[in-house]
Amino acid sequence: MTVHKTVLLHEAIENLDLKPGSIYFDGTLGGAGHVLKVCSDLKDKVRVIAVDRDIDAIKRAEEKLSKISCKHDLILSDYRNMDKVLVGLKIKKVDAILLDLGLSSDQLDVSGRGFSFRNNEPLLMTFANEENPKVTAEIILNNWKEETIADILYGYSDERYSRRIAKAIIQARKKKEIKTTNDLLEIIQGAVPLGYQKGRTHFATKTFQALRIAVNDEITALKEGMEKGWRLLNKGGRMAIISFHSVEDREVKNFFRDKAKMKEGRLINKKPITPKEEEIHENPRSRSAKLRVIEKII
Repeated sequence: MTVHKTVLLHEAIENLDLKPGSIYFDGTLGGAGHVLKVCSDLKDKVRVIAVDRDIDAIKRAEEKLSKISCKHDLILSDYRNMDKVLVGLKIKKVDAILLDLGLSSDQLDVSGRGFSFRNNEPLLMTFANEENPKVTAEIILNNWKEETIADILYGYSDERYSRRIAKAIIQARKKKEIKTTNDLLEIIQGAVPLGYQKGRTHFATKTFQALRIAVNDEITALKEGMEKGWRLLNKGGRMAIISFHSVEDREVKNFFRDKAKMKEGRLINKKPITPKEEEIHENPRSRSAKLRVIEKII
């Protein structure tokens, strides 16, 4: 088991401005860092509702929270279904919503689902614990058209060599099925220039990121989650979102900007809050994180 380091922990909770009696919705439970912080600070003075698509994340969080006196409901679901979750709990509105769009260390390092190129694993890349998922990275790589794969790589991660990588994937799958992270890593390495391979960011990062986003339909989920969350937020309530790449951050920035322009919301931070040097040094995975916060005013 890895030790998950929650990114922008204090900054996110501080900017949510939780008070006794608040109802806090965490749409991305993950390693439970933010939920544990809320429960430790405010104990049973707030009600916590958290969802995750990964049953293992729910189980780990329940174990951690069993040692704290905190009113909480941990539910196996997707934050894009927060309206249904709240109806099931007979809750009409909440006072704070947090979406941390990053992966927990447990998902990256020990899930066995192919999220990381550092381990040789099956190319699943799905958050859900399903026996026969409808879409996996393996299905995309072995069945989808070259143009579609290239569009995914460019659209979801700004991969500059998307066309070259997509072409290499098609050529490779003609010889044998692409089944593991090592298979994919080898294909990417053969498709991109040597200079790109020696860059600061690992040459496979963007391809793996884009495939994960496509498998889990993350951008559509984010759009739906923000829309539903805004409707379910009380006046004076706050929504905080931590993103980790430009595609996600662009969606969040535009949504928050539009709400502010329509005088429905007030931007708490005009520029995104980013990790301090200390945090980046302790947790290099935090370096690309951006936190944006908005308050609902009508």
